[in-house]
Formats: sequence, C-alpha cells, structure tokens
Amino acid sequence: MAESVSNNTGKKLIRIDVSSDTVCPWCFVGKRNLDKAIAASKDRFDFEIKWHPFFLNPSAPKEGVNKLDFYRGKFGSRAEGISTRMTEIFRGLGLEYNMSGLTGNTLDSHRLIYFAGQQGIDKQHKLAEELFLGYFTQAKYVGDMEFLLEFKEVNEELEKHSAHITGVPFYVINGKQKLSGGQPPEVFQRAFAASVE
Repeated sequence: MAESVSNNTGKKLIRIDVSSDTVCPWCFVGKRNLDKAIAASKDRFDFEIKWHPFFLNPSAPKEGVNKLDFYRGKFGSRAEGISTRMTEIFRGLGLEYNMSGLTGNTLDSHRLIYFAGQQGIDKQHKLAEELFLGYFTQAKYVGDMEFLLEFKEVNEELEKHSAHITGVPFYVINGKQKLSGGQPPEVFQRAFAASVE
C-alpha cells in the first residue's frame, strides 16, 4: 500500500489504490470524476492516491496498430456507437475525444507511472492525467518512446495488484471500499465516508 503522508491537518486520511490501463477511456473518465469528488471533499479528508498497472490487452503489439481499425476489429458493428458515446462523455468533461493514432501495448506507460510513484505519489496521479490526455485527446501512442521514457520493470507490481481484478478502472479506498467503473463523484464521496467509519 502507499506510504503514509504527513497528516498534520487533523483530517482523516483516505488512501485510494487505482488499478487502471492507460488505453481505457473509462479509466480516464473515472479519474476525472474521482478528482471532482476529491475536490469536493478536501475540507473533510486528506487523500493519498496510488496507481497500479492493469493490462486490458496483454498481447497487444508493442509497435502499435491503428486505433480505429483495432476498435472495429474488437467491437465490430458496435464500434461506431461506442465511439459516439465516448465522444459525448468526453465532451461532458470539456475534452475532445480523439480516435486517431495508434493503440497497443501499454507496458512502457505502466513503467513510467511506476517510476513516477517512486518519486512521489502525487507525481503518479499527475502523470496518469498527462498520459490519458495525450492518448485520448492528442492521438499520442502510449507505447511510443518519443512520448514515454522506459524505466524499471513493473511485472511484480502488475501481478500483485491485478491478480483478482477483472476490469478497470478499479478503486480500493482505505483498503475497505471497492468500486469498479467510471463512477459519478457522489459514489466516490459515499465510499470516502464509509471507509473512515
């Protein structure tokens, strides 16, 4: 679990473990909603967020494939509807959903997130935002070395935190409350309160 931060504010500390993949649009939606819930709850709680890797497609090619072609191959006739829905959801977050570019293996992005966590948990959370923005709004490929730097292996971290997870985003709050999916801010807020009771 995440290393405890100094809590001199007198507020209860909420620890959130996030399992996520950098090519999962719902993971980005969930992060944005979590951020809103945290902003609305900062007067009651302090937060510590730790990101853990999860592979939606562990056999995805490292060199990347066309994102649109991949989604059409994976989802068939539903691909267009999924893209339209995600475009609406992202627009609601004030973002432009971009389906151009490549998708593929996310190991290097998880290495980068892991490395950022070694430098400080807050850096991890900020980096996750940057990776999501790059991939989902700027058509950057999370496997491209020009977009990422390669760091230490995270295989142990991956196995430890994703062994019992069947989908992402997945959140563990204070080691008690478990949430799955891109939940609305109110659901996070109820979980925060329940986790400190």
